[in-house]
Amino acid sequence: MEEKKLLLKLARLRIWKELGVTVENEKEIREQIVSSHALQLLCGAFVTLKERDHLRGCIGTMTGRMPLHETVDSMAVSSAFNDPRFTPVTKNEIKNISIEISVLSPMKAIEDPFSITPGVHGLYLTCGSHSGVLLPQVATEQNWGIKEFVHHTCYKAGMTPDILKDSRTRFQSFTVIMFSEEDLL
Repeated sequence: MEEKKLLLKLARLRIWKELGVTVENEKEIREQIVSSHALQLLCGAFVTLKERDHLRGCIGTMTGRMPLHETVDSMAVSSAFNDPRFTPVTKNEIKNISIEISVLSPMKAIEDPFSITPGVHGLYLTCGSHSGVLLPQVATEQNWGIKEFVHHTCYKAGMTPDILKDSRTRFQSFTVIMFSEEDLL
């Protein structure tokens, strides 16, 4: 529980810092993070920003290439300022933005994307230079069944559901540990 709170504080702190705002307790937060073994683990994570329940940014990485706290730090900045679907977050709106973090399990190769459980599993598909991913909670938020979830993952990859028939298409599933400021702070 404490690690989740620290990651949420870190994400908000990084966005504030990027906006040029000094955060008084930064040193304390960073010291607590360094002393946490769990936050040193290598795993993928997404940082999602919402403004009044509307998506405002979401960027992540599927695999852990650096410690979890560094991944969250980097993804918070990318989500706030580099998501190509949105304009960068401003100082005026940050107070209305909530942060959600999804820590990913290791990827598991699967043969049939329709074998996953919407709301429990996320889906990552690749075909050539195309790739698309949807987190498990998207199915729940959108009230999608398996067909809609799989098809929207295809659309996210910039393809139609015909990609499912392509022998080059690869599928991976994963689960997440998701938490938000509303849940914990």
